[in-house]
Amino acid sequence: MIVVQVKDNEPIERALKRFKKKIDRVKVLKEVKSRRYYTKPSIKRREEKLKAIYKQHLQQQANG
Repeated sequence: MIVVQVKDNEPIERALKRFKKKIDRVKVLKEVKSRRYYTKPSIKRREEKLKAIYKQHLQQQANG
């Protein structure tokens, strides 16, 4: 469980910002979204492959 201690005289916005950063570091929301519905392993592999191809293409364009 993620806990953020609110310090004395600290604005709620700042504490909320720290809470959101902690959630991003732990990748809680990403995990929840990925488990929202079932995806077949073949589709996961296909998506990972397409993502790798896309990243490689971007890297080649950056290098020239």
